[in-house]
Amino acid sequence: MELKNRYLSLDVFRGMDVVLMIIVNNPGDHSTTFSPLLHAKWNGCTLTDLVFPTFLFVVGTSLSFSLAAYQSAGNQAVMRKVLKRTAIIFLLGYLMYWFPFVKMGATGEWVFKPIGETRILGVLQRIALGYGLATLIIHYWKLKGAIIFSSVALLGYWLILTAFGDLTLTGNAVLTFDRWLMGESHLYRGEGIAFDPEGILSTLPAIVNVLAGYCAGWYLRKNGLNNGMIVKLLMSGVTLVLLGLTWDMVLPMNKKIWTSSFVLYATGMDVMFLAILVYVIDVRNLRIGTYFFEVLGRNTLFVYLLSELLAITLDTIKRNEESLHDWIFTIIFKPLVGDYAGSLFFALSFMLVCWCVGYWMDRKKIYVKI
Repeated sequence: MELKNRYLSLDVFRGMDVVLMIIVNNPGDHSTTFSPLLHAKWNGCTLTDLVFPTFLFVVGTSLSFSLAAYQSAGNQAVMRKVLKRTAIIFLLGYLMYWFPFVKMGATGEWVFKPIGETRILGVLQRIALGYGLATLIIHYWKLKGAIIFSSVALLGYWLILTAFGDLTLTGNAVLTFDRWLMGESHLYRGEGIAFDPEGILSTLPAIVNVLAGYCAGWYLRKNGLNNGMIVKLLMSGVTLVLLGLTWDMVLPMNKKIWTSSFVLYATGMDVMFLAILVYVIDVRNLRIGTYFFEVLGRNTLFVYLLSELLAITLDTIKRNEESLHDWIFTIIFKPLVGDYAGSLFFALSFMLVCWCVGYWMDRKKIYVKI
């Protein structure tokens, strides 16, 4: 495949993002986690806040290499491919939140988890919608249309946020729309109230992250490997970061409602990092240590889903009313290296378990594609 042979950096980029995503999602104890591995409480942007938009960005970058393969078959073939892939990824995300389909009842017995209480949206669901809508925009409106859509979407979303609410947790337009459309029982509750950081309305600007990744991949393919291309990518990234920081003065960067300033800032960081990776790995051919990340970059979706199901299982299994996750952290990692380091070492160990599965799959040439 052209994607793997010419741009190993893209596999490495995906793999690095999955590594960081698994680490930040699975600390030993969230209350004793180093601050860069935590999301901003509301406004602001940490390293952790950049993980998910980067995932969407690399979806778009990969799309720039794969879309042409089935565009030649015509509109119906594109629609079938896009709708099928979107539906499968969305369903996997929905089932992941419903898993393990049972819960402990008030009297200690296992009872079926009502489907009416299951979270509808989430990470995989946003990836599915972002991929599907971005693909259709690019296929029918081409690159120019994608750029116009991105500009209108970011400006329009800013208008919606300011016209139909405020920028607080309880008063934002994202929450108002999701509550009206889906009801509180289907929303995420990790913020202390029913509020989904992967809400329907905030998916609109998230599509731009996918489109930006596509544009970056298209530029790589068009210009090939040369220093001029790297410099232009770097300057584009710097420009986007500065625009995001400027917009932040009037529309604060906020990952949980996915503000337009956050999109520009995150995209700029992704473009700059991609340029650096392409230069180091593909131009300079420096590949020491890259295989570690290639392993996860080749089975990204499977390894991410595995990590989430494993985490849910560890939280579901109880030992003397304590989850298996908490028991392992308390008995092994916390006494060994302390609270904060123990929390980090738990996350690293969890990631390495997932990596071992990815390594075995890579050695067996097993690649799960949808």
